[in-house]
Amino acid sequence: MIGYKDAGRGMNANQDEIAVESQEQFTQQSLTEHLRELRSCLMISLGAVAVGFVVAYSIVESLGGWFLQPLLKVLPKGKPLIFTAYQEGFFFI
Repeated sequence: MIGYKDAGRGMNANQDEIAVESQEQFTQQSLTEHLRELRSCLMISLGAVAVGFVVAYSIVESLGGWFLQPLLKVLPKGKPLIFTAYQEGFFFI
């Protein structure tokens, strides 16, 4: 009968075998195969960044309004926000 500790060792040995097999797979690939895999990873990463940008850009106005709400409550009526540097106007669209 296998004890609890023996069962744990079996899983670690299985994970070690998988890691060795994947390492062997990487050493057996040619340079062009490595570059293809790198290109696919970069494309997936670029796609994820683009999706994140679109999602963030779609909620920037509501998020900006939520952040500026306490400031606008204490700002006198009819007075706009004053920016002291050029880039400050772009923080919230």
